[in-house]
Amino acid sequence: MDILSGLNEQQLAAVTAEDRHVLVIAGAGSGKTRVLVSRVAWLMAEKRVEPYNIMAVTFTNKAANEMRERVEDMTGLNTRWMWMGTFHSLCARLLRMEAANFGLPRDFVIYDDGDAKALLKRVLSELQLDTDKYAPAAVAATVSDAKNRLITSAGYEQMAADDWQRNVARAYRAYQIALKENGALDFDDLLCRSVWYLERHPEVLERWQRRFRHILVDEYQDTNHCQYRLIRLLAGDEGSVFAVGDPDQSIYR
Repeated sequence: MDILSGLNEQQLAAVTAEDRHVLVIAGAGSGKTRVLVSRVAWLMAEKRVEPYNIMAVTFTNKAANEMRERVEDMTGLNTRWMWMGTFHSLCARLLRMEAANFGLPRDFVIYDDGDAKALLKRVLSELQLDTDKYAPAAVAATVSDAKNRLITSAGYEQMAADDWQRNVARAYRAYQIALKENGALDFDDLLCRSVWYLERHPEVLERWQRRFRHILVDEYQDTNHCQYRLIRLLAGDEGSVFAVGDPDQSIYR
């Protein structure tokens, strides 16, 4: 197959691995993205997997578009129905499609970092918290970390061990209320709410599990706890996960 031509022995073994779950660990410049693209093309051309049943997670949307073009060039097949993009873009798409089931406005606004920090500053002011002691950047980072660990404002409040954390818990709760009043989600909400809602709506989760039979993840070393939980949920007991990464290139500890 042209799809497999030019692959070295290790790349070929990864692309054609028959295991349900595959973790490919490879160093910089070793062709990790090529392996991922070839895997998608191989699934479609050799295993007759429908693009509809594939979700590929990339580090940037630009990379997703480039991968989509490469797959179409390699297979001659249309990838229109394949979900390919970043965790945030894919989750935003899922939440809009399931907004009615999840109790969200379908036209919810996505706050960027600037919008989120401005709202948090307002919340801190309304709570009369000294921004010298409760620096907006520090509070924002703490709230973001909590969400990425799937800790709600109520959960963070229960965990608070000192006055600083208790007041941050107040800010976290007020910030979430303000987001809801504005019909908005921040970037972290896109991920953590996807996990929370899918866990609370098993019938919706089952439908997405039936769709995404093959989940492929690039730059796997940079996934956090929330992203891992999302992959695990969508894969379920029957789906396949193909992850590519290099622990030496991790941007997080």
